[in-house]
This record gives sequence, structure tokens and C-alpha cells, in this order.
Amino acid sequence: MRSLFRPRAVTGALALVAALVAGAWFVPLASAKGRPPVPNPVAERLDAYWTPDRLVAALPDDNGDDRQAASSAVDGPRPGEHIPPSHNFFGLPQAGTFFWIDATGTGRSCSGSVVTSPGRNLVLSAGHCLSQYSGTAPRRNLAFVPQYHDGLKPFGVFPVRTGAIYIAQKYYDLGEDAGAQYDVAFAVTETNEKGALLQDATGGVRLLTGTGYHHAPVRMIGYPGGSEEPVECLSRTTRWDSDDAADPGTYLRIACDGFVDGTSGGPLLVPWLGGWGVIGVIGGYHTGGNTPQVSYSAYFGDSVRSLFEDAVNGAPPAVPSS
Repeated sequence: MRSLFRPRAVTGALALVAALVAGAWFVPLASAKGRPPVPNPVAERLDAYWTPDRLVAALPDDNGDDRQAASSAVDGPRPGEHIPPSHNFFGLPQAGTFFWIDATGTGRSCSGSVVTSPGRNLVLSAGHCLSQYSGTAPRRNLAFVPQYHDGLKPFGVFPVRTGAIYIAQKYYDLGEDAGAQYDVAFAVTETNEKGALLQDATGGVRLLTGTGYHHAPVRMIGYPGGSEEPVECLSRTTRWDSDDAADPGTYLRIACDGFVDGTSGGPLLVPWLGGWGVIGVIGGYHTGGNTPQVSYSAYFGDSVRSLFEDAVNGAPPAVPSS
């Protein structure tokens, strides 16, 4: 999905929206249960492994196909359509990046966001980002780094718990094309190197399901591959009915320039009760789109809510059928 993009300075409009939802920046100072933190040796090892040089060198892993936009009538800007620009910034505590190494030893990355949950340990992303870690697949130093920027890990490193990546069985069974409507994943994390739970360290965004397709304003955030800072864009979402028989379904569509490889899994946020709510993640139709100007998300309906509840309740996760 897409080509590299050099981000630019943040605009006043985005700063204003951020100010209106300043509650989203609140960082709790103690755990919800008031217990003293216990250092996590797994997180300490991952923190030592993911040096600034390795973080910066990680390549995007959208795992998408290379089909051209010609396979679809309109997978990209429409004639005369306004495409809001995206801009670099230092990030949001609730948004971050997954890092891991692939089977060849190459560092990889994909975007994600912290969602509020009873266990205070849940990250939302795209299914095509994390599907390779299902079942007994090796983790290969898989960890989540909230608000990563410029080689920094301001809240530390949060390992992903073994056997705790939740993706719909239909996504595995149908594949990333026919199953694009289910391109959503949740990952349960362990504490960081200081023993803090993820949500206690960063706060979270509220998972919103069944809210329809039309939202404004929408703040989209993602981590382009090869960039040391995330990008954000303020736009709106509309409904997209697939015209590609290989990727059937109905999706959220959003026009924002500069969302390239690596941004998959990044959240689509709306102001919500003094903070942020998340209505989608970059992915779904054509694994998020074939151009940097237009992105897509699977619709957050009953299947996403059920997947979230499975992750919260510790149900056995689905696994690939083959």
C-alpha cells in the first residue's frame, strides 16, 4: 500500500481539535488496583533490543498486495475532490507502533492504538498487520511502543502476550481480500519494563461500534514506514460500497494525503466524552487503499464488538484454518 511521504508541520486546526479533547492526554500515575509495579524482564529485554537505530530502520509491513488501482473504478481521489494534507507531529500517547522482526531478521512495523478495556492492556490494529502471529507462530520480539517518535520510547515497551492476538475466524478463512470486512485485530499486552499496565501509562481511546459511516471531524493517525514521526490529518468519513468482487463489502472511506506503507492499523478518531473514540483503523478494502490520498477501514459493527469482548474475556483466539 502506497509510497513514501515526507511529513510536514502540524496545522492550527488539528491543534484546536486536540485542545478540545485535552482529556485524552491524561496519564494516570498509579495502577487501577493501586498495587506497586513489578519490573517485567521480558519488557526489559525488548527495550534493550529495540535500540533507536533498530526502531528507525524498521520497514513497514502492511502485507498488502500489489494490485493497481485499475482493478477498481475509484480506489483513490475522485475528480475535483479536496484531499486534506497530513502533517507530522510528536504523536499521541494512545497511538503507537508495533515492532517485530520477520523471518529474515528484518525489523518491521505497523500502527496501532490503545483502547480502553477492563484489563487496561489492549491495542487495536489491522488484521493484516498481525495475522502472522496467530496460533503457535513465533513472536520474534513483537512489542508495542506507544507514542514512538524520533527513536524515542516515552512510555517504554509493552510485549504482546503469547497467544493473545485476536482476529476474526472469518478473516483467516476468507483471506485478506475476500475477508477484508474483518480486517481488525486486538493484541493483549504485558506490562512494560517498569511494571506498568499499558492503559495506566497512556490512557486509552473508547472503542465505538455501530455508529454508521458518516463522521466529521475525524482525526486519522499513522506511522509511515521510514519516518521517525507519525502523521495526522483532519477529514471526514463516508460510506464506500466495494466495486471489486475480490474485496466485497462496505467500508469507511477517508481522504487524507500522505498515508503510505506502515500507516495500516492507525486509528480513525472522533471527539468523545472529553477524550477520543475510535471508529476504524486503516485497512479493510485493498488493505487500506492503493493510493496515499485515500484510505479505508472495515466497518466497526457487531463482529468487532464480539472480537473485543473475546480479547477482554481471554477467550481462545481464532487461528488460521490451514
